[in-house]
Amino acid sequence: MSKPPAILLDLDGTLADSRAGIEGCFKFMLSALGHDPATAGDLTELVGPPIAVSIRTLLGRYGDDRIDLGLRTYRAHYSEVALYDVAAFPGIGDMLATLRASGRRLCVATAKRRDFAERVVAYLGFSEMLPTVYGALPGGGLDDKKDLIAELLRAEGYDPAGTIMVGDRHHDIHAAQANGLRAIGVLWGYGGEAELRRAGADMLANAPVDVARLVAA
Repeated sequence: MSKPPAILLDLDGTLADSRAGIEGCFKFMLSALGHDPATAGDLTELVGPPIAVSIRTLLGRYGDDRIDLGLRTYRAHYSEVALYDVAAFPGIGDMLATLRASGRRLCVATAKRRDFAERVVAYLGFSEMLPTVYGALPGGGLDDKKDLIAELLRAEGYDPAGTIMVGDRHHDIHAAQANGLRAIGVLWGYGGEAELRRAGADMLANAPVDVARLVAA
């Protein structure tokens, strides 16, 4: 039996506009660790990458190496307060419905911790269309997105040749390439066209409605 083709979908910046909640958590963490969030500078580049990478980068601006404490502080606040400071980007519901009707399997592949991602998907009302969610593990496993996708492909039995990654940051594109997948970069997220082109995205989608057309190309 041939393996099914699938669409792997990033969460933050692709399906969900979670910037406000994530940036709020960064600022809370900085305050809790004794830093002034007002001097942190632009946080855009920190929204979307694996959270440990973002926290290391952010704390590095203050010469602070307490990465584990920063992670614990961030995740506690995120889980209790900021997780629901999120909304689906316009057109995402219709995009998912169209992709699902095409017969492909849909799966979330996110750097966010898996239990958090499942809660966000449920909050957005997408659990029926996105019943399969993969993310980082609570103990730090699968933090690297290329490893996450490799495990997802192995566990689900998806055919790499027919599977496409859809995401907004260079991490999504590079992880797809490392696993032999084509990648669609989305321009409504946090990475931007220049980042996605440099990363080598196979295709770019200006809006959610374009994704189904590109998948079929």
